[in-house]
Amino acid sequence: MRKIVAIFFLVVGVHSFAQQGIKPTDQFSIQGLVKNQLSISLPALASYRTWSTDSVVITNHLMQKKYTLKNLKGILLKDILEKAEIQASTPKELSKYYFICVASDNYKVVFSWNEIFNSKTGEKVYILTEVDGKPVAATSDRITLISTNDLAAGRRFVKGLEKIIVERVK
Repeated sequence: MRKIVAIFFLVVGVHSFAQQGIKPTDQFSIQGLVKNQLSISLPALASYRTWSTDSVVITNHLMQKKYTLKNLKGILLKDILEKAEIQASTPKELSKYYFICVASDNYKVVFSWNEIFNSKTGEKVYILTEVDGKPVAATSDRITLISTNDLAAGRRFVKGLEKIIVERVK
């Protein structure tokens, strides 16, 4: 009986700690406290201005190198968010807003309005359109968000971006 119980907990334990596969995404939405809720597909990304960067080392929270992304092209997140228009009564209110970027596996990353629109970080947060010279449509993660200015770039590296929720601090 003890063997059966031990095997049961071993199987359940291994399964519960296994990383869930990331479902590739071909579009993402911007929702929440915005005037224009948007749904942006891979082809729609072509209408935005593209920026290039040579490479980004993806590190974990311990600053251990995992891998390097090379020859990247992407669209600034703030360029996309501007089209959604945040529902703020005054410019001063914008400092109370934040963005929750949600992946298809429910991984979440948060940026404040000030990070995106009022700091150098906002100049380095991209929705990728090309990785290593290949369009993201040919990659396994499809829509990917990355903050290339972060010290541990893996912490705010969202593969399979599904939605961005705009919220306000209460």
